[in-house]
Amino acid sequence: MKLAPTPIPGVWVVEPERIADERGWFARTFDAAAFAAHGLEPAVVQASASFNVRRGTLRGMHLQAAPHGEPKLVRCVRGAIFDVALDLRPGSPAHRRWHAVELSAENGRGLYLPPGVAHGFQTLADDTEVLYLMGHEYVAQAASGVRWDDPAFAIAWPEAPEGRTISDKDRAYPDYAA
Repeated sequence: MKLAPTPIPGVWVVEPERIADERGWFARTFDAAAFAAHGLEPAVVQASASFNVRRGTLRGMHLQAAPHGEPKLVRCVRGAIFDVALDLRPGSPAHRRWHAVELSAENGRGLYLPPGVAHGFQTLADDTEVLYLMGHEYVAQAASGVRWDDPAFAIAWPEAPEGRTISDKDRAYPDYAA
């Protein structure tokens, strides 16, 4: 497993090193010691999954407010997603910047996001499943987010607006106020 930094401090691409033979392949997708060595939160206290029926489904941009900040490792285990990290940490040199990575069952990559970085994705295929490992339990009262199309961020989503499926909750987030 290799960890590669992104332009957003604390956000890392987790690249599996697959060992293949006639049966298929094997790869480590999480290693607490390797995460800790890179200054990442190695605890996993919850795991969740989302299944997305249609290509173009958009989920995000979500995060949990302090003190319930949620480090997470996101992987796509079926299909493919355009996965976005958005830095909302006020003191960060990357504040209000976003970075996207394609995660797919085929490439096996994961994306690690620290607390204070919002997360969202758009599916690139029908019947896409996403797996999340979280370092803090979900606290409903701390759930928050920003609108996926807020002009303050100008995220360049791959699917046109008419091809998107978005929840009412995600559509209703207000404009970001720094």
